[in-house]
Amino acid sequence: MNYCSLCGSQVVQRIPPDDDRLRYVCDSCNAIHYQNPKIVAGCIPVWQDKVLLCKRAIEPRYGYWTLPAGFMELGETSQAAALRETFEEANARVEIVNLFAVFNLPHVNQVYLMFNSNLMDLNFSAGAESQEVGLFSRDEIPWEQLAFTTIRYSLEFFFEDQKNNSHRLHTGDIIRNNTGHEFLTGPETRY
Repeated sequence: MNYCSLCGSQVVQRIPPDDDRLRYVCDSCNAIHYQNPKIVAGCIPVWQDKVLLCKRAIEPRYGYWTLPAGFMELGETSQAAALRETFEEANARVEIVNLFAVFNLPHVNQVYLMFNSNLMDLNFSAGAESQEVGLFSRDEIPWEQLAFTTIRYSLEFFFEDQKNNSHRLHTGDIIRNNTGHEFLTGPETRY
């Protein structure tokens, strides 16, 4: 951030009084510009024992597979965002069953909310942000071609729960180490 969105003056980074971290502060109008994590909401669309995946037609991770998910819009609930993203990316209509996973990604200032959902029908197709879409069983998932760590953990937990006939809320922090490797820490699952 270079300029104040209220008055247009240049901003500086400093710790405001009674705060504990650097913020963008305008010296002209004294506005403090808080920055907060972005929420990503998505679905795990299920048909029988298969999951609907989308092959990305946009960056980042062009050509890699993902679950339908994306950033929430202002004035939107997390469930509405998940439904919208599923329709935009896969032209798929789903019914949300429950919240499945919450992953914190502090290195990119994001929080992922993934919902279990059932496909309402098999009328799906690639949306504007997808090259193709398809249903995959556990053995058919292109594990080495998944776009994001959050997607890999969501699918691993989903198929583990399916195998054990359990329904858990999965939580954790996805941390990136200094070599760029991402791994899950924290409680991982809660009942």
